[in-house]
Amino acid sequence: MSQEQEARRGVLASVTAFLIWGFFPLYLHPLLGVPAEEILAHRVAWCLPCVLVWLAWKGKLDEVTAALVQPQLLSRLVLSALLMSVNWWVYTWAVVSGRVLEASLGYFIGPLVNIVLGVSALGERLSPRQWLAVSLAAGGVGWMTFAAGGLPWVSLTLALSFGVYGLVRKTAPIGAVPGLAVETLLLAPIAMAWLWFFGPGTLTGSLSTDPLTSVLLACAGLATALPLALFAAGARLIRYSVMGLITFIGPSLQWLLGITLYREPFSGAKAIGFAIIWSGVIVFIADGFLTAGAGGRKAPRPAGTGPGSPSSGSHDPR
Repeated sequence: MSQEQEARRGVLASVTAFLIWGFFPLYLHPLLGVPAEEILAHRVAWCLPCVLVWLAWKGKLDEVTAALVQPQLLSRLVLSALLMSVNWWVYTWAVVSGRVLEASLGYFIGPLVNIVLGVSALGERLSPRQWLAVSLAAGGVGWMTFAAGGLPWVSLTLALSFGVYGLVRKTAPIGAVPGLAVETLLLAPIAMAWLWFFGPGTLTGSLSTDPLTSVLLACAGLATALPLALFAAGARLIRYSVMGLITFIGPSLQWLLGITLYREPFSGAKAIGFAIIWSGVIVFIADGFLTAGAGGRKAPRPAGTGPGSPSSGSHDPR
Protein backbone atom coordinates (compact mmCIF):
# COMPACT_ATOMS: atom_id res chain seq x y z
CA MET A 1 0.00 0.00 0.00
CA SER A 2 1.39 3.42 -0.97
CA GLN A 3 2.10 6.15 1.57
CA GLU A 4 -0.73 8.24 0.11
CA GLN A 5 -3.20 5.37 0.54
CA GLU A 6 -2.03 4.85 4.13
CA ALA A 7 -2.51 8.55 4.84
CA ARG A 8 -6.06 8.45 3.44
CA ARG A 9 -6.88 5.42 5.60
CA GLY A 10 -5.38 7.20 8.59
CA VAL A 11 -7.44 10.33 8.00
CA LEU A 12 -10.63 8.29 7.53
CA ALA A 13 -10.07 6.30 10.71
CA SER A 14 -9.17 9.39 12.75
CA VAL A 15 -12.05 11.50 11.46
CA THR A 16 -14.46 8.64 12.21
CA ALA A 17 -13.12 8.40 15.77
CA PHE A 18 -13.59 12.11 16.41
CA LEU A 19 -17.04 12.10 14.81
CA ILE A 20 -18.03 9.38 17.28
CA TRP A 21 -16.59 11.41 20.17
CA GLY A 22 -18.24 14.55 18.86
CA PHE A 23 -21.67 12.94 18.78
CA PHE A 24 -21.14 11.02 22.04
CA PRO A 25 -23.49 13.36 23.96
CA LEU A 26 -26.29 11.92 21.79
CA TYR A 27 -25.41 8.51 23.24
CA LEU A 28 -25.27 9.70 26.85
CA HIS A 29 -28.19 12.11 26.84
CA PRO A 30 -30.91 9.40 26.90
CA LEU A 31 -29.29 8.19 30.15
CA LEU A 32 -30.24 11.36 32.04
CA GLY A 33 -31.99 9.34 34.74
CA VAL A 34 -28.97 7.11 35.42
CA PRO A 35 -26.32 8.34 37.91
CA ALA A 36 -23.01 9.26 36.29
CA GLU A 37 -21.23 6.80 38.61
CA GLU A 38 -23.35 3.94 37.32
CA ILE A 39 -22.73 4.91 33.69
CA LEU A 40 -18.99 5.07 34.40
CA ALA A 41 -19.07 1.64 36.06
CA HIS A 42 -20.81 0.17 33.00
CA ARG A 43 -18.34 1.83 30.62
CA VAL A 44 -15.43 0.26 32.47
CA ALA A 45 -17.03 -3.14 32.99
CA TRP A 46 -18.16 -3.57 29.40
CA CYS A 47 -15.09 -1.93 27.84
CA LEU A 48 -12.76 -4.56 29.29
CA PRO A 49 -14.11 -7.57 27.31
CA CYS A 50 -14.24 -5.43 24.15
CA VAL A 51 -10.55 -4.52 24.29
CA LEU A 52 -9.52 -8.04 25.35
CA VAL A 53 -11.36 -9.54 22.37
CA TRP A 54 -9.75 -7.00 20.05
CA LEU A 55 -6.28 -7.75 21.45
CA ALA A 56 -6.86 -11.51 21.17
CA TRP A 57 -7.83 -11.01 17.51
CA LYS A 58 -4.64 -8.99 16.95
CA GLY A 59 -2.52 -11.45 18.90
CA LYS A 60 -1.41 -8.82 21.43
CA LEU A 61 -2.69 -10.21 24.72
CA ASP A 62 0.90 -10.92 25.72
CA GLU A 63 1.50 -7.14 25.98
CA VAL A 64 -1.14 -7.00 28.71
CA THR A 65 0.31 -9.89 30.71
CA ALA A 66 3.81 -8.45 30.30
CA ALA A 67 2.70 -5.08 31.68
CA LEU A 68 1.15 -6.69 34.75
CA VAL A 69 4.52 -8.08 35.89
CA GLN A 70 6.48 -4.83 35.42
CA PRO A 71 6.09 -2.84 38.67
CA GLN A 72 7.33 0.47 37.25
CA LEU A 73 5.08 0.31 34.20
CA LEU A 74 2.15 -0.95 36.26
CA SER A 75 2.47 1.96 38.71
CA ARG A 76 2.22 4.42 35.80
CA LEU A 77 -0.83 2.63 34.47
CA VAL A 78 -2.46 2.76 37.92
CA LEU A 79 -2.05 6.55 37.84
CA SER A 80 -3.27 6.81 34.24
CA ALA A 81 -6.28 4.62 35.09
CA LEU A 82 -7.23 6.98 37.91
CA LEU A 83 -6.86 10.00 35.63
CA MET A 84 -8.90 8.28 32.94
CA SER A 85 -11.69 7.46 35.38
CA VAL A 86 -11.78 11.09 36.57
CA ASN A 87 -11.99 12.29 32.96
CA TRP A 88 -14.71 9.78 32.05
CA TRP A 89 -16.77 10.55 35.16
CA VAL A 90 -16.62 14.35 34.80
CA TYR A 91 -17.44 14.16 31.09
CA THR A 92 -20.37 11.81 31.71
CA TRP A 93 -21.65 13.94 34.59
CA ALA A 94 -21.36 17.09 32.48
CA VAL A 95 -23.40 15.62 29.62
CA VAL A 96 -26.17 14.15 31.77
CA SER A 97 -26.27 17.39 33.80
CA GLY A 98 -26.83 19.60 30.77
CA ARG A 99 -23.30 21.04 30.64
CA VAL A 100 -22.20 19.91 27.19
CA LEU A 101 -20.79 23.37 26.39
CA GLU A 102 -18.48 23.23 29.41
CA ALA A 103 -17.35 19.74 28.38
CA SER A 104 -16.59 20.90 24.84
CA LEU A 105 -14.57 23.82 26.21
CA GLY A 106 -12.42 21.38 28.17
CA TYR A 107 -11.47 19.54 24.99
CA PHE A 108 -10.77 22.80 23.16
CA ILE A 109 -8.33 23.73 25.92
CA GLY A 110 -6.83 20.23 26.20
CA PRO A 111 -4.26 20.40 23.37
CA LEU A 112 -3.06 23.77 24.67
CA VAL A 113 -2.63 22.23 28.15
CA ASN A 114 -0.50 19.57 26.47
CA ILE A 115 1.79 22.33 25.21
CA VAL A 116 2.26 23.72 28.73
CA LEU A 117 2.94 20.25 30.14
CA GLY A 118 5.48 19.65 27.39
CA VAL A 119 7.37 22.75 28.51
CA SER A 120 7.10 22.20 32.26
CA ALA A 121 7.62 18.42 32.40
CA LEU A 122 9.55 17.54 29.26
CA GLY A 123 11.66 20.66 28.75
CA GLU A 124 10.20 21.39 25.33
CA ARG A 125 10.46 24.87 23.84
CA LEU A 126 7.57 26.85 22.46
CA SER A 127 7.53 29.00 19.36
CA PRO A 128 6.20 32.57 19.69
CA ARG A 129 2.95 31.45 18.03
CA GLN A 130 2.53 28.64 20.55
CA TRP A 131 3.10 31.07 23.43
CA LEU A 132 0.43 33.30 21.89
CA ALA A 133 -2.00 30.36 21.64
CA VAL A 134 -1.46 29.41 25.29
CA SER A 135 -1.76 33.03 26.41
CA LEU A 136 -5.05 33.46 24.56
CA ALA A 137 -6.43 30.27 26.13
CA ALA A 138 -5.38 31.44 29.60
CA GLY A 139 -6.93 34.84 28.89
CA GLY A 140 -10.18 33.20 27.81
CA VAL A 141 -10.34 31.08 30.97
CA GLY A 142 -9.53 34.14 33.06
CA TRP A 143 -12.31 36.14 31.40
CA MET A 144 -14.86 33.36 31.92
CA THR A 145 -13.79 33.05 35.58
CA PHE A 146 -14.26 36.80 36.07
CA ALA A 147 -17.58 36.90 34.20
CA ALA A 148 -19.05 33.85 35.95
CA GLY A 149 -17.63 34.64 39.38
CA GLY A 150 -15.92 31.24 39.63
CA LEU A 151 -13.58 28.89 37.83
CA PRO A 152 -15.06 26.77 34.98
CA TRP A 153 -14.13 23.67 36.96
CA VAL A 154 -15.72 21.15 34.59
CA SER A 155 -13.70 22.45 31.63
CA LEU A 156 -10.47 22.73 33.60
CA THR A 157 -10.82 19.29 35.18
CA LEU A 158 -11.37 17.71 31.76
CA ALA A 159 -8.47 19.62 30.21
CA LEU A 160 -6.01 18.91 33.04
CA SER A 161 -6.92 15.25 33.47
CA PHE A 162 -6.78 14.96 29.67
CA GLY A 163 -3.31 16.52 29.54
CA VAL A 164 -1.72 14.82 32.56
CA TYR A 165 -3.10 11.48 31.41
CA GLY A 166 -1.38 11.96 28.07
CA LEU A 167 1.87 12.89 29.78
CA VAL A 168 1.79 9.76 31.95
CA ARG A 169 0.98 7.53 29.00
CA LYS A 170 3.65 9.20 26.84
CA THR A 171 6.29 7.92 29.24
CA ALA A 172 4.73 4.45 29.59
CA PRO A 173 6.23 1.95 27.11
CA ILE A 174 2.99 0.27 26.04
CA GLY A 175 0.65 0.64 23.07
CA ALA A 176 -2.66 2.48 23.19
CA VAL A 177 -5.10 -0.46 23.25
CA PRO A 178 -2.98 -2.80 25.44
CA GLY A 179 -2.58 0.11 27.84
CA LEU A 180 -6.33 0.69 27.85
CA ALA A 181 -6.83 -3.02 28.56
CA VAL A 182 -4.58 -2.83 31.62
CA GLU A 183 -6.28 0.36 32.82
CA THR A 184 -9.76 -1.11 32.52
CA LEU A 185 -8.53 -4.35 34.11
CA LEU A 186 -7.37 -2.32 37.10
CA LEU A 187 -10.64 -0.38 37.28
CA ALA A 188 -13.01 -3.28 36.57
CA PRO A 189 -13.04 -4.70 40.15
CA ILE A 190 -13.95 -1.24 41.49
CA ALA A 191 -16.66 -0.85 38.84
CA MET A 192 -18.11 -4.29 39.56
CA ALA A 193 -18.02 -3.65 43.31
CA TRP A 194 -19.83 -0.33 42.85
CA LEU A 195 -22.53 -1.97 40.75
CA TRP A 196 -22.93 -4.72 43.34
CA PHE A 197 -23.04 -2.62 46.51
CA PHE A 198 -24.44 0.73 45.30
CA GLY A 199 -26.21 -0.18 42.08
CA PRO A 200 -29.33 -2.31 41.70
CA GLY A 201 -27.34 -5.56 41.84
CA THR A 202 -25.04 -7.52 39.59
CA LEU A 203 -23.71 -6.19 36.28
CA THR A 204 -26.55 -7.67 34.24
CA GLY A 205 -29.07 -7.18 37.03
CA SER A 206 -28.34 -3.46 37.21
CA LEU A 207 -29.59 -2.94 33.68
CA SER A 208 -32.83 -1.03 33.64
CA THR A 209 -36.13 -2.54 32.67
CA ASP A 210 -36.34 0.23 30.05
CA PRO A 211 -35.11 -1.42 26.81
CA LEU A 212 -33.28 1.66 25.45
CA THR A 213 -31.44 2.31 28.72
CA SER A 214 -30.50 -1.36 28.96
CA VAL A 215 -29.06 -1.42 25.44
CA LEU A 216 -27.14 1.84 25.92
CA LEU A 217 -25.58 0.68 29.19
CA ALA A 218 -24.68 -2.76 27.79
CA CYS A 219 -23.13 -1.21 24.67
CA ALA A 220 -21.23 1.46 26.61
CA GLY A 221 -18.03 -0.59 26.43
CA LEU A 222 -18.18 -0.91 22.64
CA ALA A 223 -19.03 2.80 22.29
CA THR A 224 -15.94 3.53 24.37
CA ALA A 225 -13.52 1.07 22.76
CA LEU A 226 -14.45 1.50 19.06
CA PRO A 227 -13.33 5.13 18.61
CA LEU A 228 -10.17 4.41 20.61
CA ALA A 229 -9.27 1.55 18.25
CA LEU A 230 -9.99 3.73 15.20
CA PHE A 231 -7.92 6.56 16.63
CA ALA A 232 -5.04 4.24 17.50
CA ALA A 233 -5.03 2.92 13.93
CA GLY A 234 -5.33 6.33 12.29
CA ALA A 235 -2.79 8.20 14.39
CA ARG A 236 0.01 5.90 13.26
CA LEU A 237 -0.59 6.77 9.60
CA ILE A 238 -0.91 10.57 9.49
CA ARG A 239 1.20 13.59 10.34
CA TYR A 240 0.96 15.37 13.66
CA SER A 241 -0.16 18.62 12.01
CA VAL A 242 -3.09 16.85 10.34
CA MET A 243 -4.05 15.16 13.59
CA GLY A 244 -3.90 18.53 15.33
CA LEU A 245 -6.66 19.78 13.04
CA ILE A 246 -8.78 16.62 13.24
CA THR A 247 -8.61 16.75 17.06
CA PHE A 248 -10.95 19.75 17.14
CA ILE A 249 -13.77 17.98 15.27
CA GLY A 250 -14.95 16.40 18.54
CA PRO A 251 -15.34 19.52 20.73
CA SER A 252 -16.72 21.51 17.77
CA LEU A 253 -19.54 19.01 17.30
CA GLN A 254 -20.19 18.91 21.05
CA TRP A 255 -20.41 22.70 21.11
CA LEU A 256 -22.89 22.67 18.21
CA LEU A 257 -25.01 20.05 19.99
CA GLY A 258 -25.01 22.10 23.18
CA ILE A 259 -26.09 25.25 21.33
CA THR A 260 -28.58 23.87 18.81
CA LEU A 261 -30.05 20.63 20.15
CA TYR A 262 -29.83 21.04 23.92
CA ARG A 263 -30.15 24.86 23.86
CA GLU A 264 -27.80 25.41 26.76
CA PRO A 265 -27.35 29.05 27.88
CA PHE A 266 -24.69 30.85 25.86
CA SER A 267 -24.50 34.38 27.22
CA GLY A 268 -22.50 37.21 25.72
CA ALA A 269 -19.84 36.88 28.41
CA LYS A 270 -19.48 33.15 27.75
CA ALA A 271 -19.36 33.80 23.99
CA ILE A 272 -16.49 36.26 24.49
CA GLY A 273 -14.57 33.70 26.54
CA PHE A 274 -15.11 31.00 23.91
CA ALA A 275 -14.04 33.42 21.16
CA ILE A 276 -10.77 34.22 22.95
CA ILE A 277 -10.02 30.52 23.46
CA TRP A 278 -10.98 29.72 19.85
CA SER A 279 -8.48 32.38 18.75
CA GLY A 280 -5.80 30.48 20.63
CA VAL A 281 -6.94 27.22 19.00
CA ILE A 282 -6.71 28.81 15.54
CA VAL A 283 -3.20 30.07 16.29
CA PHE A 284 -2.26 26.58 17.52
CA ILE A 285 -3.57 24.92 14.34
CA ALA A 286 -1.93 27.52 12.10
CA ASP A 287 1.39 27.03 13.89
CA GLY A 288 1.21 23.28 13.23
CA PHE A 289 0.67 23.77 9.50
CA LEU A 290 3.25 26.55 9.19
CA THR A 291 5.85 24.48 11.04
CA ALA A 292 5.12 21.43 8.89
CA GLY A 293 5.39 23.40 5.65
CA ALA A 294 8.30 25.65 6.58
CA GLY A 295 10.90 23.37 5.06
CA GLY A 296 12.67 23.08 8.39
CA ARG A 297 11.90 20.50 10.98
CA LYS A 298 9.45 17.91 9.65
CA ALA A 299 6.30 17.59 11.70
CA PRO A 300 6.56 14.27 13.51
CA ARG A 301 4.23 11.39 12.86
CA PRO A 302 2.81 10.04 16.09
CA ALA A 303 4.30 6.71 17.03
CA GLY A 304 1.23 5.83 19.00
CA THR A 305 -1.80 7.82 19.95
CA GLY A 306 -2.52 10.55 22.40
CA PRO A 307 -5.33 12.01 24.30
CA GLY A 308 -6.94 14.07 21.80
CA SER A 309 -3.76 14.27 19.99
CA PRO A 310 -0.80 13.52 20.26
CA SER A 311 1.21 11.65 22.71
CA SER A 312 2.99 8.50 21.77
CA GLY A 313 1.29 5.41 23.11
CA SER A 314 -1.76 7.07 24.61
CA HIS A 315 -5.32 7.81 23.60
CA ASP A 316 -8.21 10.14 24.15
CA PRO A 317 -9.63 9.06 27.49
CA ARG A 318 -13.28 9.91 26.89
